[in-house]
Amino acid sequence: MSTRTLHSLATACGASLEGNAALAIRGPANLRDALADEISFCGAARFRAELERTRAGAVLLPRDMTVERKDLALLRCDDPSKAFSQVVALFAPQYQRPAPGVHPSAVLEAGCELGEGVSIGAQCHVGARVRIGARTILRAGVELGEGVQIGADCELYPRVVLYPGVQLGARCVVHAGAVLGSDGHGFEPTARGWVKIAQSGSVLIEDEVEIGANTTIDRARFGVTRIGRGTKIDNLVHIAHNVVIGENSMIIAQVGIAGSTRLGRGVVLGGQAGLAGHIDVGDGVRVGGQSGVTASVAAGQELWGTPARPIKQTLRTMAHANRAAKFEQRVQDLERRLAELAARCDAHTPSSKEQG
Repeated sequence: MSTRTLHSLATACGASLEGNAALAIRGPANLRDALADEISFCGAARFRAELERTRAGAVLLPRDMTVERKDLALLRCDDPSKAFSQVVALFAPQYQRPAPGVHPSAVLEAGCELGEGVSIGAQCHVGARVRIGARTILRAGVELGEGVQIGADCELYPRVVLYPGVQLGARCVVHAGAVLGSDGHGFEPTARGWVKIAQSGSVLIEDEVEIGANTTIDRARFGVTRIGRGTKIDNLVHIAHNVVIGENSMIIAQVGIAGSTRLGRGVVLGGQAGLAGHIDVGDGVRVGGQSGVTASVAAGQELWGTPARPIKQTLRTMAHANRAAKFEQRVQDLERRLAELAARCDAHTPSSKEQG
């Protein structure tokens, strides 16, 4: 990994520098683990203790934060987190773009249409009548089913599978192992067991969507499962049949969305959140991690918990539960003390024989 001077990093992220401008930095790190040739950031006063102990050579921090140490180079800026992201990007590995063309081991079925500058990697299989837009990259082992359509400037990483009929817009990224268009989970109970329901729909991914590794998006029972433009989906997410997700939504790892649920624009689902089927989630809704959403949600709400409730309501419920636990302990203590007092009284009360 190449190094960069503090002067170049400060210039790149718009920070003012206090310290050795020529100091060579080999990469970013967190405050706890950073070494003398690494840079970190401190975005809030609650991390001040870690800031005072860090071994980092330099730290990005707010312009008004005071620091007692004199041995630490400081890069002051308006938004340390954003500036640190810019620094991280400077050190991020740059993957070499493969040359346009088709690898000799790739298989292309009849009727494929490839745009200008398309790159198809080793052992890819491109089904009949597939259309791939200009400058799109298929990394090794990608499988495209019959009739798939992919827009320009996309990149599909190794072992991505697009089932027949899936449509992927322009400037999309699909990470390794993702599967788009597998059957929705539909079965009818009968006297002889579960009978599969035909899934005749497809999946439509709009422009500028990013889909994480090993994520699965099921084809619709009929119609389409739709992911709106600009939506970002993390790793290990499951999106069931006929789900509709609005533009610019954010879906974090291990979320599960059951069939026919509809999300509005700009929805954020925290990690491991689960959404029941056939509900509507309004624009701008934010759902906390590990929440369970079982009913429709109006636009703009912030929910947390299982079942998911407005955050303030969930926090009140948790506070009541904590108080109830304390009251239970107090009652147990009182019962114990009463039992001890009763035992003492019994010990000092004369028996009937003694009274006689």
